[in-house]
Amino acid sequence: MYLKRNIDKELLNWKEEAERKPLLVRGARQVGKSSSIRKLGESFDSFLEVNFEEHKRVHSLFEGDLTPRVLCQNLSVMFDMDIIPGRTLLFFDEIQSCLPAISSLRFFYEKMPELHVVAAGSLLEFALAEIPSFGVGRIHFVYMYPLSFDEFLLGVGQVKLLEMKRKANAQNPLTVPIHEKLLELLKRFLIIGGMPEVVGKYVSKNDLRGCQRVLDDLISSIRIDFAKYKDKVPSSRIREVFESIVRQGGGKFIYKKASQNLNTIQIKEALKLLIMAGLVIPVTHTSANGIPLGAEVNPKMRKMLLMDTGIFQRILQLDISELLFGDEFSLVNKGGIAEQFIGLEMLKYASCYNQIELFYWHREALNSNAEVDYLIQKNNEIVPIEVKSGLKGSMNSMFLFLKEKNARYGCRLSLENFSEYKNISVYPLYALRNIMN
Repeated sequence: MYLKRNIDKELLNWKEEAERKPLLVRGARQVGKSSSIRKLGESFDSFLEVNFEEHKRVHSLFEGDLTPRVLCQNLSVMFDMDIIPGRTLLFFDEIQSCLPAISSLRFFYEKMPELHVVAAGSLLEFALAEIPSFGVGRIHFVYMYPLSFDEFLLGVGQVKLLEMKRKANAQNPLTVPIHEKLLELLKRFLIIGGMPEVVGKYVSKNDLRGCQRVLDDLISSIRIDFAKYKDKVPSSRIREVFESIVRQGGGKFIYKKASQNLNTIQIKEALKLLIMAGLVIPVTHTSANGIPLGAEVNPKMRKMLLMDTGIFQRILQLDISELLFGDEFSLVNKGGIAEQFIGLEMLKYASCYNQIELFYWHREALNSNAEVDYLIQKNNEIVPIEVKSGLKGSMNSMFLFLKEKNARYGCRLSLENFSEYKNISVYPLYALRNIMN
């Protein structure tokens, strides 16, 4: 089963570009990169997939001459398929396993631009770190993440509900039954997450227990992959830091809490590898005195998000029956999952052509601590965003930020329907995209 993705349209646009560069799809393991590229392949007359982990013999073709026409001739013979520019999509999968193949992409742009070439791989960031200048100006990058809530709604067939959600605002809020239906679907999405295999299981079988088993398999494969991150960093160290990120979810990452056996330098090294692998997303403190937001950051003050709420919840081993049928939505928010969900949604709704950074604001003062969960730049303005897992909650930090930074308005995401309070726009948790559009 193929689940429609927002990136499908961007891939088709790339196909039709007159001045096209080879495409490199980047993202964490099992977020759907290969599936989306295979879907794109259906729009071509022919499609050749070269998997560098599966087809070990093909590595030898890239050990010598990297001239595209020579490579295509050899690949045609090896796979018994004609490679015809303009009609064939050539897909290099798991390309991180063959560094010369990564280097060859620039030559396809320079010497054979009429051929559609796309590549993807797991743990690709580690390979790119070894050849950082391989494709400057010659390779087109796109970034993929797990499914967004909107993509989940498409997957479960809620097309009209999605359209209604996107059109809603404070002047035109959703009816109570529609709002409650979206909240229930959101609760399920927070539990199963956006990994394509898990969502596919839910769509095809409507089996939440089965989804939990798929999540267990994904978590096991993630932990096994730790051994591939870096030879000099023991996988046990990476795993210890990874588990600490889950335990510290929802707050500032404290290095001393990560391990009693590791020093700060060791923890930072493991954390850097987890970020490179796409498993962990940092949210960095900024003073927010102007744009760009990244101009006044404090890298010592960071929160860490896990790449997927389903994986996060499963590692915590929460009782899904209690989560699903309990009256309190706050049960789902253990570990600040509502805040994590919003941060991940920001990545998914941003342009796929840029790897955006996430920011928050925090002020420590005697008897006057304040924190705003996220800050975004919109129309040359800084917009503060607060996330609440319930219907109520103080907005003192929000009002303090608006006053101190002379910001025009802020946004609150909660279980409430669309509404407004003075200069605060209120959106349901499921409607982040309405803010970012």
